[in-house]
Amino acid sequence: MKIEAKTRGFICTVAHPKGCERNVLNQINYIQSKKMTPVVKKVLVIGASTGFGLASRITAAFGSNAATIGVFFEKPPQEGRPATAGWYNSVAFEKFASQAGLYAKSINGDAFSKEIKAQTLDMIQADLGKIDLLIYSLASPVRKDPDTGIVHRSVLKPIGEPFTGKTVDFHTGIVKDVTINPCTEDEIANTIKVMGGEDWEMWVDELKKRDLLSENFKTVAYSYVGPSLTQAVYRDGTIGKAKDHLEATAFTIADKLKDINGQAFVSVNKALVTQSSSAIPVIPLYISLLYKVMKEKQIHEGCIEQIERLFAERLFMDKVPVDDKGRIRVDDWEMRPDVQEEVLALWAEATTETLPEIGDLPGYTSDFFELFGFGLAGVDYDADVDEMVSIESLKSLV
Repeated sequence: MKIEAKTRGFICTVAHPKGCERNVLNQINYIQSKKMTPVVKKVLVIGASTGFGLASRITAAFGSNAATIGVFFEKPPQEGRPATAGWYNSVAFEKFASQAGLYAKSINGDAFSKEIKAQTLDMIQADLGKIDLLIYSLASPVRKDPDTGIVHRSVLKPIGEPFTGKTVDFHTGIVKDVTINPCTEDEIANTIKVMGGEDWEMWVDELKKRDLLSENFKTVAYSYVGPSLTQAVYRDGTIGKAKDHLEATAFTIADKLKDINGQAFVSVNKALVTQSSSAIPVIPLYISLLYKVMKEKQIHEGCIEQIERLFAERLFMDKVPVDDKGRIRVDDWEMRPDVQEEVLALWAEATTETLPEIGDLPGYTSDFFELFGFGLAGVDYDADVDEMVSIESLKSLV
């Protein structure tokens, strides 16, 4: 079938298998061009199919020749209905890993559940013995508590009072004000339950209980801080409370790992176009201005560049550099004073009329569609493609 991009709000409702394959290959080529020093051998990535999680799996595999297991929750294809982008990304990853002679297996299911945890741990025990690194990059709006069965839903809201700020519809380029009403206490608690550190800690606990963690094991989860422009709706809002919990959990996990000389970190990453960030009001406008400034200064990075720098210059150093809250910072170029001062000045000028000149909305839009496999060089989008492609390692699990 011929597959064309279709959007609904902040999501693309279809994905292109050949485009996703090209996107994965581009990231692999980048990592291989860096000629990294191998730092890990056996890696588990929770949330491995898109964004920072996918970039982490690629970096581990093609930068360190590591064996990887990826866990994610994606929709497979049906006749006449393409799969989600994460499915096609994972098909491509396993294809290229196999060609490179690398171990790569995937598990598709609810990472919050006890069943998927058990299935994953059984695979590690049977195939890998122990793992050196756990990447926790889960981005889900909903979580079913595995003990209570209660379904918790996260919200993106300010705390205390309504928030009003500028945002842009990146499909139309229209800049407008958006107002978000404040949350309730229950919504804060639910957001922490979904996006905080509880599930990350559960994964580590289960792995350690089964003696599946190697000496000097490391684990890292991903977070974001952001500038004053987004603070009210993000870091000081419900998501910020969840990120506070995630970051505090790193210290709890680290304490539990002392007997194996293990470490746990949160890495604060740069603002980028991801399926999650596209849903956050204010962020598309901020990113379009940020991209303009950082590209002009030649310090712009995507997910793969961020994670390569995390692996090469942060996470595996003898002494891991952290900030005063114990966090790794690879958002350091974004948060440079000169960058933020310029973005803040542009923000004051941003209107529908000025944005084409002062921002990089085309860059934002291009990155958005590339997430779903569209707009990549070297792909014939007029050609028919087979939407019914499978993830090889999943066949052995059926």
